[in-house]
Amino acid sequence: MCNACLNGNKLKSKTTFTVEYKECIIVIKNVPCLECEICGEVTFTDEVSEKLELLVNTAKKLMQDISVIDYCKAA
Repeated sequence: MCNACLNGNKLKSKTTFTVEYKECIIVIKNVPCLECEICGEVTFTDEVSEKLELLVNTAKKLMQDISVIDYCKAA
C-alpha cells in the first residue's frame, strides 16, 4: 500500500535521484525503487537509501557543477 495516497500497490521500478548541494547538482540515474501504481510516489529500500547516501557523499567531495552517476554501474 502506498504511504502517500493509501491506494494501489508498489511496483519495482527505476528512477532518477537528484540532489542540489551548494551550487552543484548531483544526478544518480537508474536507481531501484518501489513506485505506486496509482499516484507514482517513489520509495527506496533501506539498502538503496544507504547506497544513495554513500554516492551523494562521494559526489560532494568532487564538487563539480554537475555530477551524473549510474547507480547500476557504481561500486
